[in-house]
Formats: sequence, structure tokens, C-alpha cells
Amino acid sequence: MKQVHVQEKHQFKKLFKQELIDNFENRFKVLEAFLQVEKHVTVDDVVYQLKENGWKLEPEFVRETLKLMCRFGFAHRSRFNNGVVLYEHRHLGQHHDHMICTKCRKIIEFEEDQIEQLQIKTAAAYGFHMLQHKLEIYGICADCLKERIQGMPLILAKPGERLVIREINGGANAKMRLLTMGLRIGDKIEVISNNGYKQLAVAVDLKRYVLGRGLAEKITVEADNQ
Repeated sequence: MKQVHVQEKHQFKKLFKQELIDNFENRFKVLEAFLQVEKHVTVDDVVYQLKENGWKLEPEFVRETLKLMCRFGFAHRSRFNNGVVLYEHRHLGQHHDHMICTKCRKIIEFEEDQIEQLQIKTAAAYGFHMLQHKLEIYGICADCLKERIQGMPLILAKPGERLVIREINGGANAKMRLLTMGLRIGDKIEVISNNGYKQLAVAVDLKRYVLGRGLAEKITVEADNQ
């Protein structure tokens, strides 16, 4: 990787000077700080690394430089699940995809040749010429799974989770209300949405249900491992 970074710096100097980009010395400092961090970074992360290196540059200047780096192919800009803007290294000839934990926001990079070949094969089967692609898998990472509460209230579940209703708390009124809606202990549910609003949506088989947050707190669920 060290040799790759040497090549990146050489090409950066060549292209930025060729394109007559202003303030080159400070922009090169941004590149050096960016290459020091082997992960997805925000503008603030790069500003922090610059300070660690003894350089103080304005966030807006860093943001502008990162945009130029994306334009010239040194960086790639992403916004996973509509979150904050992140930048990562874009080394030529290399491709990877991402798994994103919806709980801790950890981003895991992975490479899988079989997936790459299957995508090419599938595109060809439809007579489609693929130019570029990205794969983002959203779920819960191994570390967060270890901390996962067994028998947690439904209100803590994440969109996409498949769960089983194990208990209904809150007295007879809550149980009767859920039974009237069609939700019972043992039902396998999929969480459709739970974004902090007053309500969340779940599905059982092909039916959708909308629950208030208070009612969702009374439903105890476990992961559906079948």
C-alpha cells in the first residue's frame, strides 16, 4: 500500500499542476493527511489529521480539495443510508463493496470475486453493458450482535429485522388491542420502518401494521433464526 500511495502523490502533483489548481502546497497537505487514514472519513476527520500533522486548514478548503480529488479520481464520495458524507481512497484497478451496521454505523469493506462475476453475468443475460456498480449491505455487525438484548422491546428493532413476538406486556387492554389488530404471540414479523417518529410499521405475512411507540414498547421480540 505504501508504494500505491507514492504513486498517488506523484499523479496528484502532475494533474493538479497540469490543471493549474491554485494553492497547490496546501492541497497536497490534504492529500497526505487523507492517505494517512485507512478508513472512510468526514471532512472533520481530515481536518483533525491535518492538525495532528501540525497544519491548520479551514474545513471549507479541505472540503473543496476533497471534491477536486473525487473529480480527478483520487477519492470516492459516499453517503450511506442518507447519512453524513464520507470519503474513501480510490486506488485504480481496485474495487470493493460495503457492509454497513445500522446500529453502530461501522463500515466493513469486502471483496468477493463470485459476486463480481455474477453481476457481470446477470447484466450480460439482460443485454446490459455495465459501466459501474456498488453493493451496500445493511445489517448488524458481529460486535453489535454480541450486545443484542435477547427479548428486547420492539421499539429497539431496526428496519429490515425479522423477529418473533415472544411476549405482550402492559395488561389486558394492550393484549386485546394487539389481538384485535391481528398480532399474536409467535407471529413472525418484519420491521418495515422505525425512524424515531411517533409510529413504526411492521409486516406479518403480506399484511402491514402501524403501531404507536407506546404500544411497540409493550411487545417483546427475539430474532427469527429460522
